Amino acid sequence: PDRRWHPDRHPAGNHRMSEDLQRLEAWVAPLLQRLKPAERNRLARKVGTALRRAQQRRIAAQHNPDGSPFAPRRAAPPRRAKAGRIKRGAMFVKIRQARHLRVRVTPNEVAVCFTGRVSRIALVHQEGRSDTVAKGGLKHTYARRKLLGFSPADEQLVRDLILDHLREP
Repeated sequence: PDRRWHPDRHPAGNHRMSEDLQRLEAWVAPLLQRLKPAERNRLARKVGTALRRAQQRRIAAQHNPDGSPFAPRRAAPPRRAKAGRIKRGAMFVKIRQARHLRVRVTPNEVAVCFTGRVSRIALVHQEGRSDTVAKGGLKHTYARRKLLGFSPADEQLVRDLILDHLREP
């Protein structure tokens, strides 16, 4: 089966999030119809960049969109506790960089998504799937950690950005 990201199959696809997005879309659609495509594109870029920063801060804080903390890493076996000690810190330090977490913009939509090989790693953690630890290595079932998602704070951020943009002369 095709497991690549597709806009109709959002990896964070819970129903509450889609209801929030539909409510936001219904509120914003009439306001955006008044804007020219170039202006909508500029606004979409601004919203996407702000959402990416919010996602990066949330991932750095090690929290899911609902505010709960990420599931902790599993403990290392005692004989290997000293080796790889550096990796025992925060998870997803590099994955949240702007080169991996991209904003895709059209005049009609904004998407914040992971790109490249990182997108597969992110999807495994997002959905709590099983994956090989190393090429040809053991299979491990990862805990579910919602890397991308839409929180009430994100919804308010989008509302504020749109209203600020519409107020500008």
